[in-house]
Amino acid sequence: MQFAKRLDALQGNVFADMDQAKAKARAAGQLILDLSLGSSDLPTSAPVLAAIAASLADPTTHGYLLFHGTREFRQVVAQWYTQKYGVGVDPETEVLPLIGSQEGTAHLPLAILNPGDVALLLDPGYPSHMGGVYLAGGQIYPMPLRPEAGFLPVFADIPPSVLAQARLMVLSYPHNPTTAIAPLSFFQAAVDFCQQHHLVLVHDFPYADFVFEAKPPPSILQADPQKQVSIELFTLSKSYHMGGFRVGYAIGNPDLIRALRQIKAVVDFNQYSGILNGAIAALQGDPQLVAQGVDCFRQRRDVFINALEAIGWPVNRPEATMYVWAKLPAPWSHESVQFCQQLVAATGVAASPGAGFGQAGEGYVRFALVHPPEILAIAVDRIAEFLRTYSPVQPG
Repeated sequence: MQFAKRLDALQGNVFADMDQAKAKARAAGQLILDLSLGSSDLPTSAPVLAAIAASLADPTTHGYLLFHGTREFRQVVAQWYTQKYGVGVDPETEVLPLIGSQEGTAHLPLAILNPGDVALLLDPGYPSHMGGVYLAGGQIYPMPLRPEAGFLPVFADIPPSVLAQARLMVLSYPHNPTTAIAPLSFFQAAVDFCQQHHLVLVHDFPYADFVFEAKPPPSILQADPQKQVSIELFTLSKSYHMGGFRVGYAIGNPDLIRALRQIKAVVDFNQYSGILNGAIAALQGDPQLVAQGVDCFRQRRDVFINALEAIGWPVNRPEATMYVWAKLPAPWSHESVQFCQQLVAATGVAASPGAGFGQAGEGYVRFALVHPPEILAIAVDRIAEFLRTYSPVQPG
């Protein structure tokens, strides 16, 4: 049996690899403390669940849901966005429901790239950004993110020969995995750069609300209010703890929305309309519920960071997201995959290796703060014992 060559580029995935390592450790008797996957453990709010439950009893919600049946959701998204960011939105031409924002990052390259075209991606970056480009037959130019530059890409470093083939740039701030925040001035520079070089600018924005002490992060459309080159993707998985419901949206340039809608039309319908009713309840709900969830993760961050510092592992305190991006101590400095595999095998604590997010992620490990503080403290105790006991296995 022969398979398409495009699968060759999809052999490795940080989450799939760690899932295998966790399964192996679990089979060996380890109790897994999973800090590898950024799936919120907080419950979906009662009003959201009530809206979905009420929909279940309505037989008119049980059929296929096409684009025009999503009008109420799109109107609520437009209202929510305009109120939050001060940018007007047409719900008919500038909003598209998504089955999670990953649908957008995976499918949009199919509408933008021809085989051989280049996409400019953050390195390290979220794996689905790479996957969508590979599926479209595109090439990836990684834009390295370095701590001395605030984990922001330096556009001037991109070679002219690459820009001549580039059609797409993908950004995502607050950033997974580095937790960096980008100011509005950076987005304005990105919009200008993309206009100058005729690039589509995609902003993946799942952590729009997940900021602790800093000011709320800007939307890309505040830098491109006329929506000339930009499209933004949002998911309700983080702010509203609805990861399993797979609901999000794309918002932005109407031509890009139309193109993504064309791809979506041949791949899937929309999710169950009851889920969109739940999403409407979330977006129209009490914003204090979102703030309470963010505060919960702030407390977890502080417990985890303080515990790491107590065992002699100093880490920068993140201002955003639900992660800690930790520079590995010696002798693990260039062994992030081996560190994570040995850690889960020896202690049951699962983390994500920095190398899984891109070449520039090597030397780091990402911890997801998806357990209560007392569990995070136990995880750090196990990490401390591991660091005292184990060292990298040298080849040969």
